[in-house]
Amino acid sequence: MRMNLRFKWQGFGILLLALLSLSTMLISVTVTAPVLAQSETGPTPTPNDPLWRAFNAARAAVEEERNVDLSLVQRYTFEQEEYVHGIDWECDEDVVSVDVRPVYFGWTFRITDLGGTTHQVRVSFDLRAVAVCDHVTESGAVPVTTGTPNPNLPAPVAGSGATGAFELGGQVQIGTLTGSTITYMQQAGMTWVKMQLRYNLGDSAGGNATAYIQDAHSKGFKIMLSIAGHSNQMGDTTTAAFDTYINQFADFCGQVAAAGADAIEVWNEPNLDREWPNGQIHGANYTRLLAAAFNRIKAARSSTIVISAAPSPTGAEAAFPGAVVNDDTFMRQMAEAGAANYLDCLGLHYNEGIVAPNATTGDPRDAYPTRYFGSMLQRGLQFFSNRPVCWTELGYLTPEGYAESLPAFFAWGANTTVAQQAAWLAQAATLSAQSGRVRLMIVWNVNFQGIATDPMGGYAMIRPNGSCPACAQLGTVMH
Repeated sequence: MRMNLRFKWQGFGILLLALLSLSTMLISVTVTAPVLAQSETGPTPTPNDPLWRAFNAARAAVEEERNVDLSLVQRYTFEQEEYVHGIDWECDEDVVSVDVRPVYFGWTFRITDLGGTTHQVRVSFDLRAVAVCDHVTESGAVPVTTGTPNPNLPAPVAGSGATGAFELGGQVQIGTLTGSTITYMQQAGMTWVKMQLRYNLGDSAGGNATAYIQDAHSKGFKIMLSIAGHSNQMGDTTTAAFDTYINQFADFCGQVAAAGADAIEVWNEPNLDREWPNGQIHGANYTRLLAAAFNRIKAARSSTIVISAAPSPTGAEAAFPGAVVNDDTFMRQMAEAGAANYLDCLGLHYNEGIVAPNATTGDPRDAYPTRYFGSMLQRGLQFFSNRPVCWTELGYLTPEGYAESLPAFFAWGANTTVAQQAAWLAQAATLSAQSGRVRLMIVWNVNFQGIATDPMGGYAMIRPNGSCPACAQLGTVMH
């Protein structure tokens, strides 16, 4: 499956790469003074970080091939990128087409040495393939992250934003915020509950939404409602029908906010055609809806946190044209359309992990960035560096405790244990809190059941035998 990946990072000044620490949680660094070779206060290398190792591989390849010293450089950048025809294609002119290595994803580095010469190098995500390019190409556009105004959208209404310390919550089945579910959530240190609402044209918030809000508050929880509509009711995004739909949907969101919702996620996974009309999936189209909903919500209740719809983590865009847009592409489109002006918190999902959150390698499927917690966090922050992240779904799938097997499409989770699920959720909460960039983490999920067709129960913290190992471990982190 083709993927369009770009992650931009750059530094300026005379830098000692041998002392550079590249954290997977770091978005940008600017250095304005020389770094001394043996500075006791300088950054410490992180040899297990994939970016650090990739830089080392890129630098070593250039030094060997071109006999230059890259210990000190003037400038450097890197991007995550797709090599559609292979890592050597249009990079090394000495490699004929039949010998191009079938490596399609990696980092592209541009390193300017002290003499002013820029060297371009491609390094695969697994670090097994390195290609020193014969020429330097222009890098991708720098993502818009500062909330550039879009003259085609309304001015944003002021609100309080996603302020405050990191908090934890969980998604529950509607109508099940009772008994042991409450006890386990409290044990885990959860102060938020998430539920999903499906908006139908003509709905008002006076019914179910208000009841869910009042029930959660009466039991001591803040509540996030994820509100999505039906794609077949939206109309063509190029016609006035879409604007009419946007206004009706936004009005509903405003009513939900007025009823006391503490946070609203505006739509769900709009980069897939099961949630957005086929052929019309684009971050700018979604931003039109987000902007209208944001303003209605803030006008009704300024303290309600507005969370952008988390896109589905995917690289299937090329395989399903019109039906799928890669999540990083979609978020770039949002950023370029000015979405940062209409969200308090960037919604992200992470639910395909089969390695620990602090791992940066080791997934047996491939090295695609959505496989790993750290690089999944980066995928959003690279476009919205001035907004916090809200994990609106974060979970680990395990079939342990169920008699039936996982559906074939989810077989990748078959070897994950309940003990790993518990440990990894606790570690994800720890890393999220320590990052300083995550406002809220919603565990997907607390108490769903069943794995035969849609394995929602495999993600559940409360297992088929009624136990909740993850609750105890999360409680250790959160209390």
